[in-house]
Amino acid sequence: MARILVTSALPYINGVKHLGNLVGSMLPACAYARFMRLRGREVLYICATDEHGTPAELAAAKAGLPVAEYCARMHQTQKALGEGFRLSFDWFGRSSSGRNHALTQHFAARLHAEGLIDEVSTRQVYSPADGRFLPDRYVEGTCPNCGYDRARGDQCENCTKQLDPTDLLNPRSAISGATDLEVRETKHLFLRQSALKERLAEWIGSRHGWPVLTTSIAKKWLNDGEGLQDRGITRDLDWGVPAQFEGAPWTGMDGKVFYVWFDAPIEYIAATAEWADARGHGEQGWRRWWREDDGAGDVRHVEFMAKDNIPFHTLSFPATLMGSGEAWKLADFIKGYNWLTYEGGKFSTSQGRGVFMDQALEILPSDFWRWWLLANAPETADTDFTWAAFQSGANKDLADVLGNFVSRVTKFCRSKFGETVPEGGEYGAEEAALAAELQGRLDAMAAAMEAVEIRRAAAELRAAWVAGNEYLQRAAPWATFKTDPAAAAATTRCALNLMRLYGIVSRPFIPDAADAMLRALGLDPEAEARWPESAAAALNALPAGAAFTVPDNLFAKIEDSTREALEAQFSGAS
Repeated sequence: MARILVTSALPYINGVKHLGNLVGSMLPACAYARFMRLRGREVLYICATDEHGTPAELAAAKAGLPVAEYCARMHQTQKALGEGFRLSFDWFGRSSSGRNHALTQHFAARLHAEGLIDEVSTRQVYSPADGRFLPDRYVEGTCPNCGYDRARGDQCENCTKQLDPTDLLNPRSAISGATDLEVRETKHLFLRQSALKERLAEWIGSRHGWPVLTTSIAKKWLNDGEGLQDRGITRDLDWGVPAQFEGAPWTGMDGKVFYVWFDAPIEYIAATAEWADARGHGEQGWRRWWREDDGAGDVRHVEFMAKDNIPFHTLSFPATLMGSGEAWKLADFIKGYNWLTYEGGKFSTSQGRGVFMDQALEILPSDFWRWWLLANAPETADTDFTWAAFQSGANKDLADVLGNFVSRVTKFCRSKFGETVPEGGEYGAEEAALAAELQGRLDAMAAAMEAVEIRRAAAELRAAWVAGNEYLQRAAPWATFKTDPAAAAATTRCALNLMRLYGIVSRPFIPDAADAMLRALGLDPEAEARWPESAAAALNALPAGAAFTVPDNLFAKIEDSTREALEAQFSGAS
């Protein structure tokens, strides 16, 4: 498939995201998209802020702002932080967009036409103290499944069990803390997911190579207990996509909006349409990515998300698409991630535990964070972030291996041959062996990225950096220069070519440093952004006489005193 649509979980609008949110979806999606662009694929990476539901209303109330204004401000904040981390979105939209309103209402009407929407009188939590119904996250309490005492009314973040507010033990209002809650009758729309169980099971069974984490969670929700449940898709809220609209096939839904988990995934389609609109591509410009009857058959959809989002993307969103009776493209690959923990515990905004995206960029450039997080991505198990591990990984991999190589090569060449690629000498057995080793590493890295195994790809990239250092140590041009300047020139020329190669293949992981290496060699990073056809050819790419400059130190080491200060600052200790 020539074209690839990449999506990552939509970050909630209710504040700056922490490093666990970053590595759980957006960052690996970016690395994958960057790699596929290097491979010459037509890639569209779509994301957006998730702006509806109770998190937005609660955060806005806490900030003392109207919810629409709060969301607009926070969207700009999250967009800027994405740019700071060099997340290569082709479009970063908003789920509150007019496009998403229209599409969400379209899907609801289509599902109703297919007999998959029921109007159900339900018993909902009502708070006399707040004078309103309390949908999902407006209710907190104890999870009946695992006993977690801060479970939300839609899902327990501890055990990921999907809940209704009435399921919670010892419930309380998330607005006022009131516990004198009542249960009253109200009418809502329900998506008959249970009617689609067999089709969903068949579809999931037809997906090959999915991570065990993804398939195990999907099958658990399909088959555990009473199996896949019908799900309410409206809520008693003011902020969201109105459930009563012109042409709606129902009445009596005034004052209700669609549930955030119904409209949020639809934003992927809406954001694609917004991207097409912004570029003047028209309707066909987005339909060719999403509609099987309009050319989307040759598109590969790859989704990235943390494990708490997996049920909605393996079941609820596919149910919406297939249940509509229209030819929508379904996901081909869903990459699920475990948790990133912080020093053995959870990240906590209220307690000041852990590092959030804005804080991280104030401490160090984005490449430090990108590298460590991707090299330690929680793919098969939870990963614990510790400052000691972060310091060790950054210093050893970035400063001692890659940064040291670039510094040694460029400074040696400047001192002995000037600031041009030296001529003279011939490549020999050492260079042939280096090319063979690099080819194996690059092939393995590419295979890992194609399989969306980011940690394995990072390990192969680091091994390629190590190979360059070992080559330089064996060839020792600083020693051979005294007796055989031509041989030293050939070694140095090979090493400068190797620096160019690193600048290309490192781009998915550390884009700023990769571009700095290429610019130091007088090259345009965008023009060089093509995966090398062969390592041997790459070692001969720079012509003798080409000018270069010695770049600034790519990666400064993190000192012990700095680490200790950061440990104390983000410990959550009062």
